[in-house]
Amino acid sequence: MGPLVPDIISGEFNFIIALIVGIGFGFALEQAGFASTKKLVGLFYGYDFTVLRVFFTAGVTAMVGIIILNHLNLLDLSIIYINPTFLWAALVGGGIMGLGFIIGGFCPGTSACAAATGRVDGWAFLLGGVIGIFIFAEGFPIWEDLYLAENWGPVLMFEQFGLNREVFGIVMILVAAGAFVMTTIIENKINNKETKWFKPTIIKNTIIVATPILLVLLVIITPNRTEVMNTRIDAKIDAGECNPKMMNADKLAYELMNHYYKYNVIDVRTPEEYKEFHIPTAINIPLEELHQSMNLSTVIQNIKTNVFYGADIYQSQRACMVSKYFGKSDNFALDLTAEEFNKQYFLLSEVDENGSKADVDLFKFRKDAAEKLTEIGEAVANLDKPVEKKASRVAGGCS
Repeated sequence: MGPLVPDIISGEFNFIIALIVGIGFGFALEQAGFASTKKLVGLFYGYDFTVLRVFFTAGVTAMVGIIILNHLNLLDLSIIYINPTFLWAALVGGGIMGLGFIIGGFCPGTSACAAATGRVDGWAFLLGGVIGIFIFAEGFPIWEDLYLAENWGPVLMFEQFGLNREVFGIVMILVAAGAFVMTTIIENKINNKETKWFKPTIIKNTIIVATPILLVLLVIITPNRTEVMNTRIDAKIDAGECNPKMMNADKLAYELMNHYYKYNVIDVRTPEEYKEFHIPTAINIPLEELHQSMNLSTVIQNIKTNVFYGADIYQSQRACMVSKYFGKSDNFALDLTAEEFNKQYFLLSEVDENGSKADVDLFKFRKDAAEKLTEIGEAVANLDKPVEKKASRVAGGCS
């Protein structure tokens, strides 16, 4: 169930829902006539384009749904898996499947649907699929080079055409509408029927096509949730209302040394900057990803106090504002940047022993803090590591 698991649907319940959805999908296929080879191969002979219409409709519906959900920040597209494109494997595999579709009259999904209704040809097609899988697996070393050739990675068509997602969506809706018109003309000609366009039908189909286009246009012209959030935060900053609570670096070091479990230290820089150096116990959530649903559960919690820091003070202050925007008011922005904190504690310059007592004491505190924080950071990191189990030989037995 993709992004719905495990935040909305539990992992266990996911299997039950998958079973229900699978049964529903199979029922829909059967009711649409997709358990019949005559219906399916009509696409190749031109007398029945139901398969094309159904799959085009499903694809366009899913596409528009993704565009809208992404716009509302209800779907994180970054966690949707996209199959990598292996060009030659796709071409050869597509050719084999197309040939099998014409000869056998089924694709893998519809053959299962036909088999479930007791059709012998469906079972025969499934058996052929199993034999093909066995041959492919056993002979994989022979065609492994072909299978892995021309790895293009996860390809997105709108990126290949140099368009944004929404414009490409409108283009695909128009392509689908054009395909429906053309296939209707071809289908009627093959079946010796006269093509007539009645006014009620034209109006109905125009509404059907115009509705998803209008929805996508609304996405284009209206700001998304992130843009609304940034606009409101910018307005508060311009009005002088951006006054997050600041935490002194020495105060943070003292608190982490004694009560690290009470603080949620969040580094809002890039992952690369975080890996180069970060405050021990800190977690990394880049500023631009702070508002994402997968991160809000970490930021908006009632147990720990958030302390944000970044490459500059602006980043940590803005992170406080984002957190407050979503309802978490117990936030602090560190009064030092990550680089300044590193210099003040971990790249500490020696102090003159003959200097003032305050300077000497502060130097000792920061030096001890660096060692203690390093120890705490390593201990906390080890808590997430699995326990290694080592097999040992036990002496015993009969003597």
